[in-house]
Amino acid sequence: MTGRALTGWQLFQAATIAGLGAPVIGGLCRTLRWRVDGLQHHEAITSAGRQPIFAFWHGRILPATYFWRERRIVVMTSRNFDGEWIARIIERFGYGTARGSTSRGGRRALIQMKRDLGGGRPVAFTVDGPRGPARRVQPGAVWLAGATGQPILPFHIEADRHWEASSWDRTQVPRPFAQVAVAIGAPFEVDAGLSAERLEERRAALELELGSLETRAASLLSAQVEGAVG
Repeated sequence: MTGRALTGWQLFQAATIAGLGAPVIGGLCRTLRWRVDGLQHHEAITSAGRQPIFAFWHGRILPATYFWRERRIVVMTSRNFDGEWIARIIERFGYGTARGSTSRGGRRALIQMKRDLGGGRPVAFTVDGPRGPARRVQPGAVWLAGATGQPILPFHIEADRHWEASSWDRTQVPRPFAQVAVAIGAPFEVDAGLSAERLEERRAALELELGSLETRAASLLSAQVEGAVG
């Protein structure tokens, strides 16, 4: 399916999924209670006239789509059927798309995202997507940061009550009225012209940072529970 154009039936299915799915996601997420730590890091980037390269794990794509909505963020999505309906859903939340993945069209999509950053639009990566392995940062976001001079903005989202898929990324869907913690990290810089070895070091460092943010998000939820008990 990744090597051929989608059929008319597949496009119809994708449109139907998006038409039904987007209102459901919006309705669910409006019930959530958000606790955010680190939003000043995003504000520091934008107030300096720079554009963030958002980086997060694939398994948190649903709450992330809602939280960062209506900011004209460009997201890389695969050219296959799953990528089609995902693209159609996120476009309804104010996102743009660059079509490609690590397995097909990735270079073209990265070039488009580079242009988008230069034109004043932020971009975002599910850095372990589209197929994993989970919690393993792929190099695209790090390369793009070095090529453009724009900072990566890593973040993690965690819900205290959720459904979890059995997929490779353990996709998390918050339950209605769940507490949701958003932990946003400091701008993550990548110098231009780094060697392959140094780029790998920065990739590994970003992986560690995302792991730290996951721990921080869990701590935010724990503090919320303790505060409610107290």
